[in-house]
Amino acid sequence: MSKPKPARYRTTNWSTYNDALRKRGSLLIWLDKEMAWHAPHEGRPGRPPVFSNAAIRFCLSIKVLFKLPLRQTAGMVASLLRLAGLD
Repeated sequence: MSKPKPARYRTTNWSTYNDALRKRGSLLIWLDKEMAWHAPHEGRPGRPPVFSNAAIRFCLSIKVLFKLPLRQTAGMVASLLRLAGLD
């Protein structure tokens, strides 16, 4: 028994195909300028937290999304904040 011939697809709309390939590689990340990156002082004894829960969740989402180690995640988040013009 022989294998069936694989289907052959022909692209006729090259401009649309090229646009679709370009859009496939685009990355859009929304950063809220009003988000508090530093944790508020809680008034409890012990060392206060440095970053807010939202900031930690954002960093961990980037870490999981791109499968990065923690130090590379910190560098990527810092560069994203720099690109967005945030401190």
